[in-house]
Amino acid sequence: MVNETEEGEPMRLHAYVLAADPHFLRESITAYYGLVERIVVSYDRSGTSWTGTPLPVEECLAVIDDLDSANKCVLAPGDYARTEVDPLENDTYQRRCALEEASDGTDWVLQLDTDEVLGSPRAFVAALARADAVGAGGLDYPARWLYAKVGHSRYLEASRRFWGPAASFPGPVAVRAGTTLRLARQADVPLYRVDFRPWSTDPYHPRDAVVHEVIALDEGIVHYSWIRSDEDMQRKFGWSGHTAAYSAPQVLRRWRQRSQHPWRTIATNPLRRNDWYRLAELP
Repeated sequence: MVNETEEGEPMRLHAYVLAADPHFLRESITAYYGLVERIVVSYDRSGTSWTGTPLPVEECLAVIDDLDSANKCVLAPGDYARTEVDPLENDTYQRRCALEEASDGTDWVLQLDTDEVLGSPRAFVAALARADAVGAGGLDYPARWLYAKVGHSRYLEASRRFWGPAASFPGPVAVRAGTTLRLARQADVPLYRVDFRPWSTDPYHPRDAVVHEVIALDEGIVHYSWIRSDEDMQRKFGWSGHTAAYSAPQVLRRWRQRSQHPWRTIATNPLRRNDWYRLAELP
């Protein structure tokens, strides 16, 4: 697939991936594999996380090797398990290194996490072309954040208080080559912002935040962050850059309770000040 700017000129796109978590890794890369020319695969050479716990790096590399039919993936080992510094600082450092390597010879760099899957690659590229045309430095593209699987194809999905769709923006998921990241994926660059409604649906942004483009719900990113077994969830909490927030015992306990009682979780939305959910049907 050839990516083009609004004027029809070729638009080169690379990506980087942090090879640490095999859950949804194949689905994530496969969704954008045809869009990019090169994928920098960043991982800690010792197989150790930002917090000092072991990571299934070899399992991730095996998945990537199996799907890399066009030899687009470039391995980039490094030393990122610096346990003397804050995990988020390690997170940011590894992403900066990966982004710097992925920036060589391209216009834009895609920075999707391995549990994020593009709902519509075509819609994503079209939005990126418009971001490029207006001179933006990053693309804020909305994600649907899934909290728990509660049936064959049913999930608890983050929502607005009265069950409307909610977009999640962890940072621009595409940035211009050479961008310097400030914290994790966040960067101080002009953003082209896409949402599910003409107004901001992200509870953590002002409702009057500028929305440049509206897409359908099924065209957004699907973020499978918490769709894991109990054991895998505990492992993720241990290696995450946000482990300090996740380590509180009530976080895991609340996730278990809401997973087991989804209808009660949904019905009590209006009684809570935040942390709202609705039922989502996804293939």
